[in-house]
Amino acid sequence: MDASTDKDPDVQEQIYNSLCFIGETAPVEVLEACDSYLRQHDKLSYAHRTIILRAMETVVKNNLNNLSKETAKLTILLASNEMTKSKDIVFEWQQAASNVLVAVGRRFINSVMEEILLKFQPGILPHFFIMQTLANLSMANVFGMVPFLNSILGTMLPMLGMAKQDPMKAVFCVALQHFSESIQEYLANLDKAPDPTVRKDTFSSDLFNAYDVLFNNWLQNRESKVRLAVVEALGPLSHLLPNEKLEEQLARLLPGILSLYKKNVEPFFVTKSLCQILESAVCNESRTLEPQIDSVLSVLHTQICSSMEAPTQMLVRNRNEVLRCFTVLASSFPDHLLSYLLPKLEANNPKVRVGTLIILKQVINSAASLMEVKKPLILTAVRQPLQDSNNRVRKAMVQLISTMAHHGYLEQAGAEVMLDYIIRLCCISPESTQLRRQNSEYEEVTEESVRRISINTLYLISTTVERMTNILWPYLLEFVVPIQFTDALTPVCKSLVHLGQKKQEEGVEGFLINYNVNVDLPSPHALFARLLVVSASREPSDGRNAAALRLLSVMQINIHPTIGQCWEQEIPPLLQCLEEMNDKTPHPTDWEERLLKLLVGSLQAVADDSWIYQMSQEMRKQLNTYNNSALEKNFLYKCIGSCLGACANHEVVRKELQELLTNARYQDEAEREGLAIAFGICSAHHLDDTLYKLSEFLKSDIMKKNTGIFNLFKDRADGDLEKIKSALILCYGYVAVYAPTELVLPRIESDILRNVFLYFHTKDLTLKLSLIRTISMIGLAICGSAQAGFFHFSRKSELISQLVEFLKLEPVDSLKSALRHRALAAASYLVKVEPPLNDAQRAELINTALSSVFPLPPVSTGNVGELHKETLYRDTMAALKDLLKGLLFWNITPRGLEEIFQILNPWIRSSKEHERERALDVSSSLLDFYHHKLNVNCVVSFHNLGVVIGRLSPRCSDSLASIRQHTLDCIYHLLYIQLRYEGFAPDHKDEQVEKLQTLRQGLLNPDSNVLFKTCFDIAMIIGKRLPPEQLTSLLFITFEGLSDPDANCSRAATVMINSLLKDRGTILLSKVPEIIDRVHEQLEETPEEHVRKAAVQTLYILATQHVEAVVSSLLCSPMPYDSETCTLWRALSSDPPLTSQVLNILMGKMTGDVPYKECKTSLLSSTAGRVATLSPLTATCALREVLSQPQSSLAVQELYPQLFVALLLRVSCMVGVQLPKNLGPTKERKSSSQSPCSRNLDPCSSAADALHFMLVQGGSEEVALSVTSDGGWEKMKKEETHHMGVSALSSSMVRYAGPKLPVIIKILQTAQSSAYDNQRVTATAFLAQLLQSSDLSDLVFLEPLMENMSSRLKDSCITVRMLAVRGLGNIASGYPEKVRKHGSHLLTAMINAMDDREDPDHIVTQEAMSNLSLLLPHVQDSDMHSLLIHTAIRIRPFFDHEREELRRASIVLFGNLTKFSSGSGEEVLFEQILSGLVTLLLHLQDPKLEVVKACKFALQMCAPSLNNQGLADMFTSHLHPDRALHYGEFMNNVCKHLLQGYPDTIPRLIQTNISYFKSIWPDIRAAAPLFIGFLVLHMQPDQCRMVDLDHLVTSLIVLLKDPVPGVRIKASETMGRLVKFV
Repeated sequence: MDASTDKDPDVQEQIYNSLCFIGETAPVEVLEACDSYLRQHDKLSYAHRTIILRAMETVVKNNLNNLSKETAKLTILLASNEMTKSKDIVFEWQQAASNVLVAVGRRFINSVMEEILLKFQPGILPHFFIMQTLANLSMANVFGMVPFLNSILGTMLPMLGMAKQDPMKAVFCVALQHFSESIQEYLANLDKAPDPTVRKDTFSSDLFNAYDVLFNNWLQNRESKVRLAVVEALGPLSHLLPNEKLEEQLARLLPGILSLYKKNVEPFFVTKSLCQILESAVCNESRTLEPQIDSVLSVLHTQICSSMEAPTQMLVRNRNEVLRCFTVLASSFPDHLLSYLLPKLEANNPKVRVGTLIILKQVINSAASLMEVKKPLILTAVRQPLQDSNNRVRKAMVQLISTMAHHGYLEQAGAEVMLDYIIRLCCISPESTQLRRQNSEYEEVTEESVRRISINTLYLISTTVERMTNILWPYLLEFVVPIQFTDALTPVCKSLVHLGQKKQEEGVEGFLINYNVNVDLPSPHALFARLLVVSASREPSDGRNAAALRLLSVMQINIHPTIGQCWEQEIPPLLQCLEEMNDKTPHPTDWEERLLKLLVGSLQAVADDSWIYQMSQEMRKQLNTYNNSALEKNFLYKCIGSCLGACANHEVVRKELQELLTNARYQDEAEREGLAIAFGICSAHHLDDTLYKLSEFLKSDIMKKNTGIFNLFKDRADGDLEKIKSALILCYGYVAVYAPTELVLPRIESDILRNVFLYFHTKDLTLKLSLIRTISMIGLAICGSAQAGFFHFSRKSELISQLVEFLKLEPVDSLKSALRHRALAAASYLVKVEPPLNDAQRAELINTALSSVFPLPPVSTGNVGELHKETLYRDTMAALKDLLKGLLFWNITPRGLEEIFQILNPWIRSSKEHERERALDVSSSLLDFYHHKLNVNCVVSFHNLGVVIGRLSPRCSDSLASIRQHTLDCIYHLLYIQLRYEGFAPDHKDEQVEKLQTLRQGLLNPDSNVLFKTCFDIAMIIGKRLPPEQLTSLLFITFEGLSDPDANCSRAATVMINSLLKDRGTILLSKVPEIIDRVHEQLEETPEEHVRKAAVQTLYILATQHVEAVVSSLLCSPMPYDSETCTLWRALSSDPPLTSQVLNILMGKMTGDVPYKECKTSLLSSTAGRVATLSPLTATCALREVLSQPQSSLAVQELYPQLFVALLLRVSCMVGVQLPKNLGPTKERKSSSQSPCSRNLDPCSSAADALHFMLVQGGSEEVALSVTSDGGWEKMKKEETHHMGVSALSSSMVRYAGPKLPVIIKILQTAQSSAYDNQRVTATAFLAQLLQSSDLSDLVFLEPLMENMSSRLKDSCITVRMLAVRGLGNIASGYPEKVRKHGSHLLTAMINAMDDREDPDHIVTQEAMSNLSLLLPHVQDSDMHSLLIHTAIRIRPFFDHEREELRRASIVLFGNLTKFSSGSGEEVLFEQILSGLVTLLLHLQDPKLEVVKACKFALQMCAPSLNNQGLADMFTSHLHPDRALHYGEFMNNVCKHLLQGYPDTIPRLIQTNISYFKSIWPDIRAAAPLFIGFLVLHMQPDQCRMVDLDHLVTSLIVLLKDPVPGVRIKASETMGRLVKFV
């Protein structure tokens, strides 16, 4: 409980849960603990007290039966105190306390009331929560509280007038409401009540007085919460008012309540109260209510209508209460209610109609007996909304009809209109839904939802309302046949199936339909035809076809008594098929065949020509109803054909065929197709009758251009005659297909083609298509005949020629019609028929076919608009392949294959992708066909295999993946054809050839590397399986492929060449130079990148076999290398083993000769210059090219140390070296892009670039980037900064490539003894820099490096000596512990270096001073003491050296030396400090900032040794290295301390300053007289005698002539101060 004070709400909630959990086990202890805690912590915040009280409430609720009276009293007392402790309302806290009291009061009501009544005294307004608790108690414990209510009301009623605050008024209202509700509950359950003598009268008087206050006074309150509380209280109060008082008050009460709807009060509470008042009034049989009924109805109706808008939870609750009000009123005022409601249905406002329909539904349901006599009136009234198109009205109307069905309204006369309305709503299609949604504002109720609810309602009333069975059966059959009810067929059929099955169970008599009595019902023939067509529907999503089939199955005896057995066998499998398909569309052809089989079986079962004739007539009549449904109409035509085929009466058949021909809508393509199919199906049984009617119709006047007769055909334009011809020609085609083969073959040429040939010269597209389709079907009929081999088709050539003409007339720039496809398909059937075509006819047909298809523009796939065109193109290609296969079948020999490929070859090499793709697709199909149809009787030679493969193989790398796949298929089939010719069995599987299939995935990969590798593998397989004698022809043909217009294909040609070279390359050693020249020329001639890559692959293959010869040949290339030669060098980097060999050879060439020669730079010059030797130069350039490629990475890593050292030393040798005049042999270059000419070829840059590339490929790219960022590469190329660049490289190597250094160090150590100065400089610079890094501390080469550096101190080259000194100094940074160990040796080396006699520019000396400063912090004092004085004296002259670096280094070193001033050297060093003090102070004005900082450092270091605390403090506080110094003020104080501390040094100080009067730096010349001036200023009289005044004056006079004004000013100022000496 202490933790309840936590501010985190999650923690607080957890504390509450924990207390509740403990309370389940120990409720008494928890309650007592809570009581104790709250009493002890009186100042606990409200929020935390609330948590504890909530826990107490939960514990009490869950353990109420286990609480003792003592615990209950304890809890009651605490809760009461908590609730009333504060007079102000603290809602959550006090409510929690009130809830505890209510919880306890459920069992201990007397104890709770005893406590509460103490605080509920007459004449004293109670606490808010006292009333709230009483109200809640009355609801929580009705039987316990009601006995108290009489006295409570007696006390409370006088208080109503005392309540002035709105919250108190509201709580009184709540209390009265709950009191009234509890009294009603008590009275309703008197049999269970403890005091059954309690009556309503007990409370009526008091409650009326309360009512009077609430209604007359408080209802007008401005506060909406008070008004709401009053309204909620009035409803329950009305039930308990005296009857006479209620009757008296109704006249005012109802208007008062109704007026609240206009105020800001939630309507639900008003309506709830109103309903209770109406119930009271009705129960009281009030006479006052009827005069007010109209106003009540009006307001309630308005509330219903308003609840339609965006219904919220409260609006829905309000609507339910309003409907309760109407239910109450309907029970007493039914006539009045209907007279008000029914006229509302005529309103044009949808909301009014919807509201009225909802009320009617409620009234019909709730007052069914009262409405029984009103059924005709209601039925008549609800006809009006049937015309309303508003979806909400429709939905409400459907719901009302459903209700009416359950109550017998639809059994009334004229109720059929209601059923018709529902079925029409079931027909709302999704298309109309979408259109409506686009053209109108958004509606809550969509048309789709209306359709769904209508379907559900129809099925519901059909299956669940028993009284509707005789109404709906067989009435619903009227909606099956009319086409306008098609979309409602699914629910209609389902309902009829249920009704029919129900009728069958009742008996056959009730099930049989008397069509003579039910004259409006469709005939059995009409039902059968309609349901059969619906069953063929391809719209399975709504289950229409299955529903139609089930209805057929149920209706069998009502269709015809003899078909029952047939349907019992046929229909269940059809239904099972649909169920297995789920929502998938069955295959249309198969499904229609099964339904036609059902039809034929049914007709055979009937076996009555008269009935079949009637069936045919009915089907023919229904044709026009499907004018907008082509598929259904087509199927109906098939059904008609089947009916006619089943009819044995020839006259009937001819009559019906004539009717079909006369009434067909020829302009409709689907109808022409259906008509032709009907004739075809009919011809299977009536061939003579069919041909007779067709021939007769062709000869009739209808086929002549006679306008008078032609007008008999309505709605036909001028082109209709061609459409009629098209239909008739198509009929002939279907007759050829469907009619028995043995009957139709003899009549093809005599009866069919005779009429067909009449129309070949037409220009009408439709007629052309029909002609071609008919030819196709004739060819198909002949080919499919068992007599095809014996049938000699004499007119075949004529038909082929005609098709060729059709193809030639087709445009090749578009694919708009199916004519091309149909013509090719027709030709493919005809070429299979005897006799075969001659060579000329065959060649013309192939050329025409290819020229008609291949040039067509490509068809994009996947686009919705292109779907038809895509399908048409796919069908056209398939027909072309079939045609070519048919032609090839006549001559399956190498010659026959060659003839077709000669025609195909130009298309295979076409520059247009889509033409190549089509050609290769066709080639693949033809070779597959050839392979599987080949029958070899003896071993023969496939003599043109190499040529065919050579022409096809480049396509393995075509830009289109599909072409590559087709090419692979071609090669696969060609190699198997070769194996067949070699004598292998047809099912033989060759391991090598089968590998081609595993390469298929590689050809799909667009990655050029993968594609290149795959093409190479294909070429290798070809090389292994191709006969040796054909390799040559293959090679030459493939060379021609290099000029292929497709870039990828020329690369594939190169792959073929390279594979052959790889296979036979071992014998080509002598040809290497020629091959390289050929490759070089190819690179010059071909700018395309892919060809260049493929060409250099040739070089790579050669190099793997003859690396020495290839490298030697390339090194003979003229310098500088052109771009082609560079490309060839780079090609040698692709294979790590090969690259390693090449790099070793080139390193040998680079280091095998002297790097340069000394010679005169020009004829006029007497000085000798260095000129690079040619052989190492060419090798260096070659290395640069090889190393520039990332592929060389593995080889470089293998040779990393050797390459690094060789190239680094090569760079050092090439600094300042010139190109030789003779760069070797030159060749005429064909390439337009020349490489940089010789003046741009720099030997040093080439070596540096090679080193840079070597680092990158060796995995040290960070090294290269680091050196670049430091400017190291540029420094390396200059002689004066070369060692700096090498040092930068060394540092970067340590940082990024440390593991590679051991071997490099070992090799470089040998280079320190090189004969070439530059190489020694490079090696020493690199190794010296290494010593600065501590990362190499574990290496064993440290000691040898120190020895090497020491030995290099005597090198003849100054730079080497300087670098050696630097290296020894670097040990201080990298290995300070080594300095302590070798301190004496290192110090001696540095001192000796400072004394270098052969160092005129003091380069070595400066380096020695700088590095000695680094070493000093780490050496032992004993090592330095002996050298201290010598060092100090040696470096003092450099304080004033012209070079800034020397000044700085010497001054810093001087400051560091002062560390060793203690002990024996203290006096001597003190003297040196005094001697250098003036210099250091003057150089605080040095022009160089670094020198100034050095002086500040030195002075601070010297301060402790000066034994002058004031001066030391001055140096420490003022000489901050990065702060500006006020020099004048500083020197004033310094001079004061100098004179006080060292008065004997005055002459020396002045003389030293005078010596600086001649300094080269003006600022120091000005500082010297300033220094003297401050000394003079602070001298004591006795000290003045120590000054050589004459010498000082003379010197100052000279200084007054200084060219710098500032110097003269300071000299004048000092002169003025000399007055002190006078």
